Amino acid sequence: MYEDEKKSYNNSGYGQNSNYSGYSYENNSSSYNSNPYSQGQSSYGYGSNSQGYGTYQYSTNQNANNQPPQPPKKKKKVGPIVALVLVVLLLVGGAGFAAFRIFNGLGLPGGSQQSVAQVEEKEDQSATENSAAGTQEEKKDDQKVQTTTTTAGETRVVVTDVTGVVEEVMPAMVMIHNNFTQSANFFGYVQQEEAQASGSGIIVGHNDTELLIATNYHVIDGADSLEVIFNDDTSVGAAVKGTNSDMDLAVIAIMLDEIPENTLNAIKEAKLGDSNALKLGEPAIAIGNALGYGQSVTTGVISALNREVETQQGGDKHTFIQTDAAINPGNSGGALLNLNGEVIGINSNKLGGNVIEGMGYAIPISDAKPIIDQLMNEETKIKVAEEERGYIGIQGYSVPSDVTESFGIPQGAYVDKITPGGGAEAAGLVKGDVIVKFEGHDITSMDDLQTRLQYYKAGTTVKLGIMRTDGSEYKETEVELTLGKAPSSDDSKAASNEKDDASSEGSSDN
Repeated sequence: MYEDEKKSYNNSGYGQNSNYSGYSYENNSSSYNSNPYSQGQSSYGYGSNSQGYGTYQYSTNQNANNQPPQPPKKKKKVGPIVALVLVVLLLVGGAGFAAFRIFNGLGLPGGSQQSVAQVEEKEDQSATENSAAGTQEEKKDDQKVQTTTTTAGETRVVVTDVTGVVEEVMPAMVMIHNNFTQSANFFGYVQQEEAQASGSGIIVGHNDTELLIATNYHVIDGADSLEVIFNDDTSVGAAVKGTNSDMDLAVIAIMLDEIPENTLNAIKEAKLGDSNALKLGEPAIAIGNALGYGQSVTTGVISALNREVETQQGGDKHTFIQTDAAINPGNSGGALLNLNGEVIGINSNKLGGNVIEGMGYAIPISDAKPIIDQLMNEETKIKVAEEERGYIGIQGYSVPSDVTESFGIPQGAYVDKITPGGGAEAAGLVKGDVIVKFEGHDITSMDDLQTRLQYYKAGTTVKLGIMRTDGSEYKETEVELTLGKAPSSDDSKAASNEKDDASSEGSSDN
């Protein structure tokens, strides 16, 4: 068969009446030679119309026999089409990316935000984005505090740089050491020993002779002596100017002539802000002598406003600022600041009872300022030695606020027993009286009364405000009382026991 096909091929080459042109023949010849076995299309025609010997007809399609050959088709150019499609895809992708950036920048779901640093490092940003970034950078430069936000997935970390604020306000912050005497029981023997507690304070003003510092009442309560350490580590003694135990506030004073000149030039008075203008979530900075180690800085936000808390067990409730900035023992009396460096609160570790992480409290400065102004104008008090101290001549206990609400007994120092021959007996006090004022200052507990007495010598005449019942209601009256000498040893033990009871009800350690 192979030989026949080869022979037929040669015959067709010599056919005088062949229908194939040289061009067509060459093409068909090429097709034929490329695959001589698979086409199966060759035929030998011996019909009456055949004029040549063994005319050879070849076709690549059975249905295309006897059809004239077609000229080759030109290849279509697909390059421009592909380029056009790519351009369209790039435009659509760019628009989608821009939309993603816009929605993600607005905080909408559907993506994770990039950090400011990542955005600034990209070199292929458009002119519009570069212009917007430049505007944002100019605004940041005008602010004292710069904030960088970094986001990974759904987690956001905010780092606030407050170095400028801290440097500005630190000269107005002080540390306070309370040196006191405490009783220690060793195998049944009571011994007195010296101890020290630490707190913080804020320089709030001065007069002609004194530098005035605001702090918490419990920071200076029971002190035998007070020591103030300034920002340059200079230490100077201080005295109590005025106290308000109900609001846990106090002002202490330092004689200006006892402060070295270089320290006077290095310190400054704090700026008091407006706590009534605070908003939830606003940044807050707490500065204080944490754990007595020295000044420390913590940051957070305003967690709650007007949080109602008792200042002391059984005492009245007041409203305070709640923050998640760490306020630890020793921070009491320190400043809670806004980002402008203004004092918006006075920190108090005592408030809120048990210490809970992430919940610190501060006395709103707008509430504290009127009290501080009043305390600044009081006469500076020098603590009297124990053997020279005057006594009223009573035994009593504190009346807590819940007892006042339930039974109508006024809050103050309840007189339970009159000491024979004492000043109280001479002034006409009786069991059941409630002392509510001492020299014009409110008395809300026995602890309050004892704190006031430690600055008065025996023989001093003072004015007491008392509430006395007539069987149906309490009425206030004022009496003058001359303080007596220290009681005998037995009475002293009784008074000490009463003091311990009062302390457990109305006060606590710093």
